[in-house]
Amino acid sequence: MSHELKKISQSEVEFTITVSPADYQKEMDSAAERLSERAAIKGFRPGKAPYDIVKSQVGEIKIMEEALEQIIQAGFYKAVQAEKLETVGMPLVTIEKMAPGNDIVYKAKVALFPKIKLADLSKIKIESKKIEVTQKQIEDIIESLKKMQIKETVKNETATKNDKAVINMDMFIDKVAVEGGQAKDHQIYLSEEHYIPGLAEQIIGLKKDDEKEFMLPFPKEHYQKHLAGKNVDFKVKIKDVFSLEYPEVNDEFAKKLGIESLSKLQELLKTNLSKEAEMKEEQRTEMDILEQLLTKSEYEEIPEILVKSEKQKMFHELKHDLEHRGISMEDYLKNIKKTEEQISDDFAEQAIKRVKALLATRQIALNNNIIATQEDIDKEIDLIKKTYADDPKVEENLKRADVLSTIATMIQNRKVMELLKSKVIK
Repeated sequence: MSHELKKISQSEVEFTITVSPADYQKEMDSAAERLSERAAIKGFRPGKAPYDIVKSQVGEIKIMEEALEQIIQAGFYKAVQAEKLETVGMPLVTIEKMAPGNDIVYKAKVALFPKIKLADLSKIKIESKKIEVTQKQIEDIIESLKKMQIKETVKNETATKNDKAVINMDMFIDKVAVEGGQAKDHQIYLSEEHYIPGLAEQIIGLKKDDEKEFMLPFPKEHYQKHLAGKNVDFKVKIKDVFSLEYPEVNDEFAKKLGIESLSKLQELLKTNLSKEAEMKEEQRTEMDILEQLLTKSEYEEIPEILVKSEKQKMFHELKHDLEHRGISMEDYLKNIKKTEEQISDDFAEQAIKRVKALLATRQIALNNNIIATQEDIDKEIDLIKKTYADDPKVEENLKRADVLSTIATMIQNRKVMELLKSKVIK
């Protein structure tokens, strides 16, 4: 691997990196293995097909595309280490040349750390809120748990406030069907508030096979903007009515949930609610600390490449989250009626905050000699391995230099936050 360095400005440099086939073959082998796990290759178990077989099945360019991110990360990391530069954020990468069996050539533009004058921590004060769990919070959860043991019985009588109704429903505005306003086998617990105000009250008094037409005004502040403030006509048909029998809240109730007694259940709920409240309070204080730290610190001009890089990272985070939920980016953009560029623009303000937070925490770490020791890193690696014990790829990834660097930064940031808390929380 070889590289050339070009200085663009006081705060930006650009690498031109060339990676030979011999240098990136390891990443190609790993990529082929990942592809063989996802693609059914006849005669081989997932992940066990030889490289040449995978190559013949999916094509070597597909393997290269799968390996490209790791190839780029490895080459960039080596180039930065060789030049002894202090870079910040993800580089903006442009592929110059990429073909199987040939050198991969790419440019990586990256920001250097701008100078920062940190806020005076003695002038940042955060009030810690006392964590309290009320009896009502516990009772509300028990009420929800009661519904897990509810007994439903079909009834032929009219629906009362204490029943459940299953309906078919159609909604209209000015005799035009509302988009998304049709529902079949829609369940309504008549004692609870419904997302359509007043609907439950219209169902009470009806019985199986009854049909009814009525109009309901939607509140101006209703979360469905296309219905807010509108008069909506409804046609409903009652499919079924169920009487609901709730269990008595006692020791037997707790035992059905796997807890030995009602008192133990209440203790467990109080403990869990306390932990949840403590976590939320910790998140709140950390956000408040960062907000004040960023506001009261002074920064050199933030390099645009740094902001672009953070927006790019946020976009990939969004894409990964959508894919995890089975939603494609294309469908998501169609649904919200925005382009990738508009989404990126929406990220701008938050991206700047994230960049400033990164710069501030790094400076505090330098000023206070806060580092992630090898012992810290080893402990974190052991924890990750235990958490993902069933994923063989995790252990392989934990050997990568860029992954180890990310873990070290995460530990360092955690230590910085603990220092800040000790100084600013009352």
